[in-house]
Amino acid sequence: MRKVVISICVLLLAGCARQEPKHFTHEVMNRMTPVKDQGKSQTCWVYAMLAAIETEHLGWGDSVNLSPYYIEKAMEREPNAPESKRGMGATLLRLIQKYGIVGYDAMRSVDTPAPRFVFMLGAEYTAQEFARSVCKPGEYVALTSNWRKPYYKEVDIRLPDNWLNDRFLNIPMDSLLKKTERAVRAHHGVCWESKGHAMAIVGIAHDELGGKYFIMKNSWGTKRRYKGFDYLSFEDFRDQTLAVEMTREAYKDSP
Repeated sequence: MRKVVISICVLLLAGCARQEPKHFTHEVMNRMTPVKDQGKSQTCWVYAMLAAIETEHLGWGDSVNLSPYYIEKAMEREPNAPESKRGMGATLLRLIQKYGIVGYDAMRSVDTPAPRFVFMLGAEYTAQEFARSVCKPGEYVALTSNWRKPYYKEVDIRLPDNWLNDRFLNIPMDSLLKKTERAVRAHHGVCWESKGHAMAIVGIAHDELGGKYFIMKNSWGTKRRYKGFDYLSFEDFRDQTLAVEMTREAYKDSP
């Protein structure tokens, strides 16, 4: 999940070597908070899942901008957390239920002391109370697609990043792609993960040949070619997706 050098592909993911399209036309671009920069940390999963939650709320007209550094600090209290601070979107959902979350303006650095309270609209909340207001327990579903395991059952993802041993609903890849596209078109926030990186899906585009892409909000700052965004083809989604998180409402509303 560290930054890597860009080559000729739209997304820097292993095995990507097809020629980059010359032009993208945006079909859907959902609301989002500004692009952030994870720096040298391996916490892209934190940025991606928080970005998905933010987009979900912005779609409701509710402005939320959350601090990834609060989660980094919380991980120091987890005895099983890896020193690398790697994890998954489902890990983030568990951590904010346990430790809470605060706004980005309240904690803009991992070296800043973690605030105990959140102040909003003249009211005071604990970090846990605020977290429940932006992400209710059980609000999100974690999805995967593994043809070797039974579909429509919860399964393990046996990787070091899943150090909280979360389980994922296993569905066919065709269904996962269709549900993800439908969720994005309905303005839901979606967190996408491969084995090496995680990003929020914030829109849908096509190239000049009609090929379809998800517009990805990355956490590598804004100095790269697409100013903080990348384009993941639907074909690469099929090949590279490890997990997807979306709200249960988005999942139920998709065929």
